[in-house]
Amino acid sequence: MTAAPRIEWREGDAPRAARWRSEAGLPPPKRVVVIDDTMSADDAYHLACEGTALLWRGDFQNARQMLQAMARRVEQKPRRARQRAADAAKTTAAAAAPGDAFHRHRLMQSQRARTLAALLLPLEADYTIPLRRAPDVRAACVEAYGPASAEASASVVSLREILGLVGAHEWRKKGVEVPAAGGRIHPHYGVFSPVRGEYVDLVARAPLPATTLAFDIGTGTGVLAAVLARRGVARIVATDTDARARACAIENLTRLGVAGQVEVIAADLFPEGRAPLIVCNPPWVPARPSSPLEAAVFDPDSRMLLGFLRGLAAHLAPGGEGWLILSDFAEHLGLRPRADLDAAIAAAGLTVIDRIDVKPVHPRASDRTDPLHQARSAELTSLWRLGAGVRFAR
Repeated sequence: MTAAPRIEWREGDAPRAARWRSEAGLPPPKRVVVIDDTMSADDAYHLACEGTALLWRGDFQNARQMLQAMARRVEQKPRRARQRAADAAKTTAAAAAPGDAFHRHRLMQSQRARTLAALLLPLEADYTIPLRRAPDVRAACVEAYGPASAEASASVVSLREILGLVGAHEWRKKGVEVPAAGGRIHPHYGVFSPVRGEYVDLVARAPLPATTLAFDIGTGTGVLAAVLARRGVARIVATDTDARARACAIENLTRLGVAGQVEVIAADLFPEGRAPLIVCNPPWVPARPSSPLEAAVFDPDSRMLLGFLRGLAAHLAPGGEGWLILSDFAEHLGLRPRADLDAAIAAAGLTVIDRIDVKPVHPRASDRTDPLHQARSAELTSLWRLGAGVRFAR
């Protein structure tokens, strides 16, 4: 087994070390200074911008206020940059390429995340935070990191990650109401939550080619498998490569009372055999995730999308359908032309039976302050009904 990464620093005159935790996959920082409530937000922000990590030893609630103050300073730069870009565009009357705004947005997100991740907290072996007024985060940590073992040691983690764990824990307790699934879906930490209901509704209303068997590729929370089970599909095989996702799906399907119809297995894309219905909702944006937690949103080089298309015909039963649920957001960003998608479908020996479109209704689609508003406002989410070997009329 690979040894857990370690973070090292000096405190007083003594060298110190602890286990380093980062769900974003960030390496341990090389420069660490110990700070407390006496440090100003300006000084903390400048140190973070220079690549210095800040290990907090003061009051926990003051640490949260420090993080908020640092975030406000981070936001000041993008606002000024956007204003300069807007002024330049008005002056030159030249529109930027569609993907430029996306890449700038991603760069600013990455820079923001790195800066704010510099504020660190100590974490005891049992996941308690040894700071004044610290909340009890043990349950949230167990859900993300697993139970603390007898050999566990103290660790260091970013405050931002701890807050993310706590937020995910609350989402997991509360859940997301999905009427088509027959109840609430409870996402686990690191598993994409079905907060955008339009793609679920597409699967709930598309005409079923059969009700004997279906494959759900990349099941995540299990929401689409639950919808298919509620629609009367007798047996569903749901696959996912991620252990967290599989555990999440099993828990949700059990809670919804359909676990007897669904088998959840570890597989990269397809299980063995053929099915008359195969459903896949791959990540919609062909870009590299900046952390493992973004893998449900970003699909480098459209790997999952193309893998699904290329393998679909070999796993479809005669007369069966593959349902591809995909947004055209990437097309509006100039990241994947529609012609490329059409070519991939044809190259895989597939034909389009029908396509059902829906306009997203999430708040960001109407937020004119969003730097990607133009693409979001034009976005459509589609369910592509694909067949193999026979040309169907659209």
